[in-house]
Amino acid sequence: MNSIAAPVRQRQTNFEESVDLSFSTSRIAAYSELAKAKIGLMVLFTVAVGYTLAGHGTWELVPFLHASVGVLLAVISSSSLNQYIERFTDAKMERTQNRPLPSGRLSGFEVLLIGLLTSVVSFVYLYTTVNPLTAWLTLLTTVMYAGMYTPLKRYTAFCTVVGAVPGAMPPVLGWAATGTPLSLTTLSLFAIIFVWQFPHFLAIAWMYHGQYKNADLKMLPADGRSKVVGSIALAYAVVLIPVSLLPMHFGYAGDLYGLFAVLLGTYYAYYSLMFFKDETRTTARRLLMASFVYLPSVLLVLTIDHLRLLN
Repeated sequence: MNSIAAPVRQRQTNFEESVDLSFSTSRIAAYSELAKAKIGLMVLFTVAVGYTLAGHGTWELVPFLHASVGVLLAVISSSSLNQYIERFTDAKMERTQNRPLPSGRLSGFEVLLIGLLTSVVSFVYLYTTVNPLTAWLTLLTTVMYAGMYTPLKRYTAFCTVVGAVPGAMPPVLGWAATGTPLSLTTLSLFAIIFVWQFPHFLAIAWMYHGQYKNADLKMLPADGRSKVVGSIALAYAVVLIPVSLLPMHFGYAGDLYGLFAVLLGTYYAYYSLMFFKDETRTTARRLLMASFVYLPSVLLVLTIDHLRLLN
């Protein structure tokens, strides 16, 4: 009887946990972690860059706020669905085992519900307050991140390429939110962030390759063989330099941006080279820090120089 009653009690406990929606301090903190506020802020920054360039410096605050709300809801959705799908692999890695699901602070039911509801609300909100194109592109971004990139991590290192597409979409969403038709300049903003992501993600994958392997996630190409990861990171960092000059080519920036883009690109390539020469956790961390410096800096200078040209 005890052997039968124990599973029943366990199922009852799991059910009670799944319907416990009390807003304790711990639960609120868990919701905050689920939303990934830092990523949301970075996304909003890149949305603002696309919005500013497409609007040629003319800002309409209310439409931008509507776009920001809709995109932020999509960020919450993507993060929630990602953490729901990866709840078992997250429990196997030290860097993720304290997330809301593996730590038991939120139930799978809650997180899945949040992910689905915020995606639906994001789409409807953007469709009705901004424009249909922004709504569809935002939904596509969520689907690619949660529905393609996340599950592919268990099967192939090609997941990084797939994940880089939704990762590069925020400035495109900002551009679309103005109602300005998409153009080659829009594509150039997408390309900068798309290429930037590879040294960034490879540095993270190298730093935690042991944990990823333990969770059976295929995050490193060629199983992390010596020099392969470093050479790929270096190649993308070098390619990023000419790619970053595309907005200048299309007339959206001038020589000031060109100078800073080359200097920042060289800085990023230098740390990629150091990682290539000595693939260690230390050089990977330095490359990761360089990536955090590069992206906001190059986009900020691009925006400032674009506004300078308009005046």
